[in-house]
Amino acid sequence: MFNLLAIFIGGGLGSLSRYGVSKLSAKFVTTNSPLSTFISNTLSCMILAIAVVYFTGKTSDNTALKLFIITGFCGGFSTFSTFSFETFELLKQGNYLIATLNILISVLVGVSLIFFLIKNQA
Repeated sequence: MFNLLAIFIGGGLGSLSRYGVSKLSAKFVTTNSPLSTFISNTLSCMILAIAVVYFTGKTSDNTALKLFIITGFCGGFSTFSTFSFETFELLKQGNYLIATLNILISVLVGVSLIFFLIKNQA
């Protein structure tokens, strides 16, 4: 039961953080761009990779904290559904190049961050 509570609280804090990033980035970028989603997803990948490295080889006493950070917070902070919707909107508006770049850059940056952060610690 405690593990479920850890996920629940982590997810809520992750979602609130994503909302904060969205509001903060709107102060700097006034166009309808997927920048805030990119920032949230990139930061979430970094946090997830650091957490995986940290928890590797640790005892099972950290299960709730691991679930709080990786499943809860990172799950709430990253947002594949918003990424997909924003990309769809770009395509619908005829912004094919920006949509394609959004897909390529987001996936490459996210996967590369996790790969390099975890690989260098293994």
